[in-house]
Amino acid sequence: MAGGVGSRFWPKSRNHFPKQFIDILGVGKSLLQLTYERFLRICPPENIYVLSNEQYKKLVKTQIPGIEESRLLLEPSRNNTAPCIAYATYKILNSNPDANIVVAPSDHLILKENIFLDKINLALNYCASNDALITLGIQPTRPDTGYGYINFRALESEVVFPVQQFLEKPNFEKAKEFVENGGFLWNAGIFIWSAKSIRKAFEIYSPEIATLFEKGNLVYNTDQELDFIKKNYPKSPNISIDYAILEKANNVYTIPADIGWSDLGTWASLHAVADKDENNNAINCLKINLENTDNCIIQLPEGKAAVIKGLSNYIIVDDDKVLLIHPKSDEQEIKQIASKMVENFGTEYL
Repeated sequence: MAGGVGSRFWPKSRNHFPKQFIDILGVGKSLLQLTYERFLRICPPENIYVLSNEQYKKLVKTQIPGIEESRLLLEPSRNNTAPCIAYATYKILNSNPDANIVVAPSDHLILKENIFLDKINLALNYCASNDALITLGIQPTRPDTGYGYINFRALESEVVFPVQQFLEKPNFEKAKEFVENGGFLWNAGIFIWSAKSIRKAFEIYSPEIATLFEKGNLVYNTDQELDFIKKNYPKSPNISIDYAILEKANNVYTIPADIGWSDLGTWASLHAVADKDENNNAINCLKINLENTDNCIIQLPEGKAAVIKGLSNYIIVDDDKVLLIHPKSDEQEIKQIASKMVENFGTEYL
């Protein structure tokens, strides 16, 4: 999935060039490219689909040269994750009814790739012989209010565990309670299931979406597919896969996975995994003089020089068009700040 805007990474992530297309880690590859290469280790390129918004078609084709048009699924509208997953599901079912599917965001960091692929293969093997909807779960390291949580039932000698409840992003006290309890995992948004199982789940728990995308069975993988999607996709409800399916289904399972994961959803999460100097500053540039500055994340355009003095725990991002200097502790405000900038000064700043 590569269609999001990444608004919490504003102003580096902008509407015309969002987070998944940025070399946010400074390794010479975008997050989309890293994700694509990760899955090439277990899946041939002809079986990898990239789901994105139609405005990013050129970006995807530039970053993944040679990707077939039939593997690039473009949304004509942003309707959240359930419709885009349904589109891919019914298209895949049309060509391979026995397929097993991995759904993965394109903008996450996975540091322990071998362990990650082992967990994915474990889940695929389980789904091949069980009617199961599996999500990878991440052991919480702090009471984070930015993630959804999975309450699961641990069973001895098992590696795939039943999910008792999905819980939306909690307040701090509730998140603290979840972490102290020990029976909770972060929901990483990485899902594994058979095409048949997720189709059945759509039919039971989200029939409106199922009915809409079933209408395309005669045109998927033909020249008429694009016209069908342009006409019908915007009619789908704007809803996440969590709300549409996973919070309702009774065959949801989780695999706890220590995979060095971060959703890189905020500047603080990038600071946590980035290389840092002796004062815990994460800096992407060379021409910089710092004095009495610590625990900051600093992102400047290539070639730009800066002098910074007396800042602690700040986000400093210069994207030429926008300069952001903001306390890390208040980073949850950034999405609203970006909206306010647009309201005051126009959409060119989103």
